[in-house]
Amino acid sequence: MAALICNLPSVEVWVRKEYLTDHQSGHGEFVKGVWVSCKSIPGRAFYFETYLPEYAAMYDKLPISAFVSSPETPSPDMNLPNLQFWNCMDYGVVAVTKQFIGSMDYELYTRDHGIQKGTYICTIDNYHQDPEVVDYATSENPAEHKSHNLIELENGQYALYPNNRMRIYDNSLTPTEPKTPDFKVSTQYYQVENGFDRLGMGREDEYFWKTAKEREEPQDDYDGLGDTWKSQEFRYADPQ
Repeated sequence: MAALICNLPSVEVWVRKEYLTDHQSGHGEFVKGVWVSCKSIPGRAFYFETYLPEYAAMYDKLPISAFVSSPETPSPDMNLPNLQFWNCMDYGVVAVTKQFIGSMDYELYTRDHGIQKGTYICTIDNYHQDPEVVDYATSENPAEHKSHNLIELENGQYALYPNNRMRIYDNSLTPTEPKTPDFKVSTQYYQVENGFDRLGMGREDEYFWKTAKEREEPQDDYDGLGDTWKSQEFRYADPQ
């Protein structure tokens, strides 16, 4: 199933007009717009599609650096590599709003401009969209995958940043002086069916089935299993 494009929240933005003229004119001018969608092409920045009411027109394939939240030149005026840290990782793309962290305060650690503060809009994420196509990308590699959190910055620009280049503060939950993360990048592929004791389920047709280990243990421990599974006590009790 093809992907390439996803819907975006209908955020009102200002487009730097030089991006609408292929950087040939319009510098220092701004055009009102509303975000419509986002495209993901591996090896490139995310491309935003924007509706321009003044022109009754749509304009496509603009990077995050084309947009500001008010019609004025931001300070600092950060370039694209400071606003999007990583390129798109695959054609598969989805935009989600993480409600729990949506109203918290954000600090982004930029490449060249130190800490920049902002507020959350949504998260754009990549995945391998077609199992019939060889996966040459790394969107589903635990050590390489990145989320792209879309943040409106206090300086008037927008940014797409991964989790490990941000700090997120909640007035109630976050302590006054939070710890500095000493985490390592996750490299593990977690799953629950292979690489363990075989369950031996191939010959089971019972509704309340038992694993091979359970079948080998004394019957007294599991007599009336079908009945006891129906009770809340058994569901939450430790069978050991």
